[in-house]
Amino acid sequence: MSAFSLRLLAALCLCSSVSLAWAGPKLTQAWQVEGLATPESVLVHSLKEKTYVFVSLIDGDPSAMDNKGGIALIGLTGEAINKNWVTGLSAPKGMAAKDNLLYVSDINDLVVIDIANAKVAARYPAAGSEFLNDVAVNKAGEVFVSDTRTKKIYQLKNDKLDVFLENVDNANGLAFIESGMLVGAGKELQLVDNDKKITLLATGFGENIDGIEQVKAGEFVVSCWPGLIYYVDAKGQLTQLIDSRADQINTADIGYDPAGKLVLVPNFFKNTVTAYQLINY
Repeated sequence: MSAFSLRLLAALCLCSSVSLAWAGPKLTQAWQVEGLATPESVLVHSLKEKTYVFVSLIDGDPSAMDNKGGIALIGLTGEAINKNWVTGLSAPKGMAAKDNLLYVSDINDLVVIDIANAKVAARYPAAGSEFLNDVAVNKAGEVFVSDTRTKKIYQLKNDKLDVFLENVDNANGLAFIESGMLVGAGKELQLVDNDKKITLLATGFGENIDGIEQVKAGEFVVSCWPGLIYYVDAKGQLTQLIDSRADQINTADIGYDPAGKLVLVPNFFKNTVTAYQLINY
């Protein structure tokens, strides 16, 4: 083999090793917490040098006013701290927190929990709602909650939930970034700015969007309830990270720990929360 051929072969091998090293974002399982009663959402919240990991537990029919649901506390290393941290809810789903207050959707109500005392501090009914789902809080402390069945997004204003946006197809996942509110609208990831102008950020999801977490500026991890998780890059391109539909392992409203780069996935019917390390992103 000539010297030129050897140099060419070495160059090809180097390029191959580089492409393998930068194979794109991946999830690798870190740990799993079992025995959680129908977990729907996970939220990581830091407060006064303490980090909480909240898990909403439906524990029954997602639409039933049965007072069987609640909120559990788990740890970032995979331990169940308190499976009955707050009880007496019906079918809690999405959550968001601001300072000492945890906001939880509960069928027709937005429930406010005092974190320090682990007690319900207030309830705000959403007139005309049918299936309140995800919750998000912006930097100003304004709270929003989606209603999947009525295609609406409500805003808490002056201790009252008013309709903020209508005709949002399968309105579910909500999150805030600098430029506005992210909305999982069916199989589309949309951005709603301060003037309520809607921009399509990404499409092509295999199922309707559930959870949305920003992992770096303009890039997100997005879950779809039946068992799909995607990485969305700054150009709106999708990389499928998990497809567990064949095994009937649901991937509901995910949480994210930026310090540990952990994606926390509630496995609805498996009664588990699974943590994955996010790498190569």
